Amino acid sequence: MILIIGLSLSFIAIGVLYYLNNQLKKRLENNNRALLALQKEFTQYQVSEKRSYEKETAKREIRFDNVARSIKKNEDAISGINKRIPEEIKKCIKHIELGK
Repeated sequence: MILIIGLSLSFIAIGVLYYLNNQLKKRLENNNRALLALQKEFTQYQVSEKRSYEKETAKREIRFDNVARSIKKNEDAISGINKRIPEEIKKCIKHIELGK
């Protein structure tokens, strides 16, 4: 009698352990899938943020190049005007002298 009860309890314990082991396996698999999905999503986020940063950097560099080009063009124009000013003054003075 005690042997039958002992065997029955052993089978029940083995069944419960088997059931709990299967439940644990399922939870672990679900957790692994969730972590892999999170890793994929985070990697995609990193890639999109890097692309966005690179695009913004490229736009900023283009903007700075355009500003530098504009400044250079204005400096060249001012330099040209500064070179012509003495000649223009001389012409005006000649006209004034001739007018006297």
